Amino acid sequence: MSYYIDDDTIERVRLENNIVDIISEYVTLKRTGSNYVGICPFHSEKTPSFTVSDTKQFYHCFGCGEGGDVISFIMKEENLSFPEAVKFLADKAGIILKEKENKKYKELEDKKEKLYEINKEAARYFYKKLKTNNQALFYLKKRSIDRRTATIFGLGYSDWSWDSLYNYLIKKGYNEVDIEKAGLIIGKKGKDGYYDRFRNRIMFPIIDIRGRVIGFGGRVIDSSNPKYLNSPDTLIFSKGHNLFGLNILKKYSNIKKIILVEGYMDVISLYSQGINYAVASLGTAFTQNQAKYFKRYEDKVYICYDSDLAGLKATDKALEIFKKEGINAKVLILPSGKDPDDFIKEKGKKEFEELFKDSLNYIDFKIYFYKRQYNLNDPDEKIKFTKNISNFIKNVKSPIEADVYLDKISKETNISKEAIKKEIIGKSRIIDRKNTPKDKYININNRNNKDKITPVKSVLEPGHLIAEKTIIKLIFKYKKYFKKIRTHIKPEDFMDHECRHLAKYIYENYEYGKELNEEEIINYFKNIKDADCKKVLEILNLDISASDENIDKVIEDLIEKLISSKLKIRRKKITEQIHNIDMKKEKDEEDVEKLKQLCSELVEIDRNLKLHQ
Repeated sequence: MSYYIDDDTIERVRLENNIVDIISEYVTLKRTGSNYVGICPFHSEKTPSFTVSDTKQFYHCFGCGEGGDVISFIMKEENLSFPEAVKFLADKAGIILKEKENKKYKELEDKKEKLYEINKEAARYFYKKLKTNNQALFYLKKRSIDRRTATIFGLGYSDWSWDSLYNYLIKKGYNEVDIEKAGLIIGKKGKDGYYDRFRNRIMFPIIDIRGRVIGFGGRVIDSSNPKYLNSPDTLIFSKGHNLFGLNILKKYSNIKKIILVEGYMDVISLYSQGINYAVASLGTAFTQNQAKYFKRYEDKVYICYDSDLAGLKATDKALEIFKKEGINAKVLILPSGKDPDDFIKEKGKKEFEELFKDSLNYIDFKIYFYKRQYNLNDPDEKIKFTKNISNFIKNVKSPIEADVYLDKISKETNISKEAIKKEIIGKSRIIDRKNTPKDKYININNRNNKDKITPVKSVLEPGHLIAEKTIIKLIFKYKKYFKKIRTHIKPEDFMDHECRHLAKYIYENYEYGKELNEEEIINYFKNIKDADCKKVLEILNLDISASDENIDKVIEDLIEKLISSKLKIRRKKITEQIHNIDMKKEKDEEDVEKLKQLCSELVEIDRNLKLHQ
């Protein structure tokens, strides 16, 4: 449901939600003079630098620069949009917001709510089944999971029956269409009827940060395949956007570090031994969207995957994703053949915590990882190893740190530091030549034809980025075109990080009829720690002009460029996923289902690409 939220309502919500009271629910605050101080919830620190002013109703962290009012705090802490945060605080204060009639939005929210209800009911059903099934209880006991831990994680059991969950949910009043949309049942091929997706499995409810059951993971308790089976992507669940254990993590807001592990059992076993700050990706490769959840932990992010080669490769990919998000993750190295589940059961909490002392940073892990792949006694492989590591050392900014790594590689390979330095300097020069821009600025003003916007491409920027920047500048400079562009392009359609944030901020303000100037936008972005203010300023200063005469064609061209670019990028990813599945020697049921889904999506993308060319 959407609501009318005018300036008076926003002000009332602020007034009736004292910032000290609200933040105290998340942070332990101590009074110091007229202000309150505490440990910042948005970055890792030992000395409190997070200040809350009761008189100004404002918070500010002198450590990371985060700041704002009670609404912006809730937006950040609860991961909510501006309207959602206002509604959240209005509910707390007993303020009733006037409903805004939006049929499509209401229909979508109703559909989502129905799926949340069905999943919650299914979780209850699985939980009850677990309590009465000796085989499932014995399996958990064998895995050292006691009843208390099983209850905390809401573990359950799906029995052997083909349709027991289906029949249960139908009796509860839900229809088969909605149950199928929740991913809990599958239609019989060429026949009427449905069967349960999960059978004879320990069930792991996947719960989002707001405590809602959004999907399930199921693990067989015998030797059948596939070993793990997850809910398919639904209206409320996407494996690449969620993490297992987030709801548990939220209970411990004082925890200032976080571990990424591979599986459900890793999270649960660590928790049962007192390590309550682990989360797991959901049966898929770790994604950029999942990495965003880790930003508040900054340099206290750790990866602890299996110690085999496949686990190390997955660790390497996760490290690169964290790096793109500006997160300095470190790696916990387990003994050969172990995963976190095995290790914590065998060694206990104390020895697990010892792993943090020897955790590897980005470069140290690269050295460790490549040493496992190359035989340094072979001259050719030694050269390959050194060249690969040189690629990473050249990006180290600190000369002292770089020298330490040069020394390390020299000792590992018996290649002189001078030779490695020359290799790195050679690479850097090549990169510098490649990255020298021919056009320092993007000039999109065609002086001879004022009604046409002609971007001059920078050699460093892809076409979609030029289009994104131009669209944002267009709606900022000419607000009258906002509604037309908004119909086709949403903030989440922008692929560039700054463009997406900037679009979201402009859209939200324009939706409520607010005017914006450059200073307001820059001040807003100064409070976002990972934002590139220089890039934002560059977008706002783009030189464009347009008349009403040909503006429809201009906007249409920009929209087409953005949509087709996004489709092409998605197409490339799908093609890679299909290739990866095809390369598998043995494909399980989940692989076959995924392949069908990807092929279907590929056909749809190709159809859409034809429409947008």
